Amino acid sequence: MPCLENKSIFFKMSSVVNPTNIFWHECPIAKADREKLLNQQGCVVWITGLSGSGKSTLACSLGRQLHSRGKLSYVLDGDNLRHGLNKNLGFSPEHRMENIRRVGEVAKLFADAGLICIASLISPYRKDRDSCRALLPEENFIEVFLNMPLELCENRDPKGLYKLARAGKIKVSGFTGIDDPYEPPLNCEIELQQKDGICPTPNEMAGEVVTYLEDKGYLIADSPVITNQLA
Repeated sequence: MPCLENKSIFFKMSSVVNPTNIFWHECPIAKADREKLLNQQGCVVWITGLSGSGKSTLACSLGRQLHSRGKLSYVLDGDNLRHGLNKNLGFSPEHRMENIRRVGEVAKLFADAGLICIASLISPYRKDRDSCRALLPEENFIEVFLNMPLELCENRDPKGLYKLARAGKIKVSGFTGIDDPYEPPLNCEIELQQKDGICPTPNEMAGEVVTYLEDKGYLIADSPVITNQLA
C-alpha cells in the first residue's frame, strides 16, 4: 500500500466522494433512543483558541463536571488525536484542514451516539470550524472560544512552542499566532476571556459551559427511556 505520507496520494485517496457502490444503512435504534437511554442530548462542544489558552485543561474540567452530574461525555484532544487517528498529518494548511475534517466527522459520530463530545483543538481557520458545524444540526454544535490574549498564552508556553517559534525553529508551515493566522469565531455560542485582567479558573469556565448546556436542555432527554424498543 502506498505510504500516506505522500501528500498527493493521500489527498487523492481522501477526496473520493459519493462512490456508486456505497450505500447508507439505517439501523432501528436512532439517536433519540440513545439519548433517552442516557437521559441527555448528544452534541459537540468545540473548544477553540490559541496554543496555551487552556483548551485541554478546560475540556478535562468540563468532562469532570459532566461526569459528576452523571452525564456521559468524551474529550477529543487535538494533540492526543495526532498520536493515532491523525498521526500521518503535518501542519500545512491542507493537513490542518484534513485534521479538522476528521475530528469533525468523529465528533459527529459521538454526538449521534448520544454523548456530549468535547473537541479541544486550536482549529485556527474559521471555514474549517464552520464545516464541522455544518455536519450537525445547528443547535447540536456549541462553539466555545477561549479568547485569551497572545501575551498570556506566550507567557504560559506550557509546551515551549512559542519559544521555539520565536527562535525560528518551527518552520514547517508557521506557528499559529506568530507567523500563521488564527481566525477568531464571529458568532460563537460561548466566549470565555479574562475579567478585569484576571483569567477565570478552569472550573469556573467549565461551570459556565455546563450552565449553558443545562439552560439549553442538553443535560436531560425529552422523554422517558424506552426499554422495549426491540420487543
